[in-house]
Amino acid sequence: MIKYALVCAFEHQFEGWFGSSDEYDDQARRGLVSCPLCGSSDVRKQIMAPSVAGTKARGGPGEASTRTMVMEAMGRMRRHVIDNFDYVGDRFATEARAIHEGSAEERGIYGEATRKEVTGLIEDGVQIAPLPPEPPKTSH
Repeated sequence: MIKYALVCAFEHQFEGWFGSSDEYDDQARRGLVSCPLCGSSDVRKQIMAPSVAGTKARGGPGEASTRTMVMEAMGRMRRHVIDNFDYVGDRFATEARAIHEGSAEERGIYGEATRKEVTGLIEDGVQIAPLPPEPPKTSH
């Protein structure tokens, strides 16, 4: 696995894990790498120092267990939003803007928005974040 430091067009910094450099290049070319904060697929790699595992790195949680832990946390966050926030469907951008401007009740919402709507909300200072993806189905 390769960990890349990434940044989107809106300067949101995040990390991404990929099976290989070619896998990152392929996913980025197809628009599959996106910012977890704004959803932008205009993403580029940042300069970073390589991490070389030595003997001290052994014995800690491995990449697989770290990935599992992160996926479980994202699943819990998704479940919390679905259980506690109002689903507004494709009216998300309109509702989010109304809440931001104070013309609608302050509350947690989730729904769908186009890339153009998301970009407009972010440019106008509306605090939004993408809903984490559903955890992958495990076959036992």
